[in-house]
Amino acid sequence: MAKPDMQDRKKRKNCNFCADHVEFIDYRDAAKLKRYLTEAGKIIPRRVTGNCAKHQRMITNAVKRAREAAILNYVFD
Repeated sequence: MAKPDMQDRKKRKNCNFCADHVEFIDYRDAAKLKRYLTEAGKIIPRRVTGNCAKHQRMITNAVKRAREAAILNYVFD
């Protein structure tokens, strides 16, 4: 087997929230939360977004709270 070249390896994504030193994700900020949702309204996984586990959990909780408070829809059309 050949060694994988540098171009075959994927670049590791960095957490945007860690870079900005964010300690809390507000559920009322719908514009920021929509970046982490698909067109169908599903939460994008952290392997795609590049978030760390801590901030991905915060995003998940914020999205769920925003849905419950009717700030975000459960399903988009």
